[in-house]
Amino acid sequence: QVQLVESGGGLVQAGGSLRLSCAAAGRTFSFRGMGWFRQAPGKEREFVAGIRFGNGNTAYVDSVRGRFTISRDPNKNTVYLQMDNLKPEDAAVYHCAADIGAGYSTWGQGTQVTVSS
Repeated sequence: QVQLVESGGGLVQAGGSLRLSCAAAGRTFSFRGMGWFRQAPGKEREFVAGIRFGNGNTAYVDSVRGRFTISRDPNKNTVYLQMDNLKPEDAAVYHCAADIGAGYSTWGQGTQVTVSS
């Protein structure tokens, strides 16, 4: 079994920063990678950033590239999303997810990010 727990969300002014954390427990050795997704009210869930565990490659949606950074600490089984220069349109519930070989199939409960203008 795998469990993902996000933390670090909150309220921040536009231009500010937050760092989200996603702690994984369980069969983490099976992970091929992890990612962050977000969903705003009335919108579909959107891929934000991902990191592959084998080669460390990262990927970002265009709207956050250069502002957000995904990283991991394998010793803590934790993946981070550093979010800088936040914009009101970044406000959403952010979920982390794990890819165990068939796409992102394991999800955390989410953490709310609110950005005031």
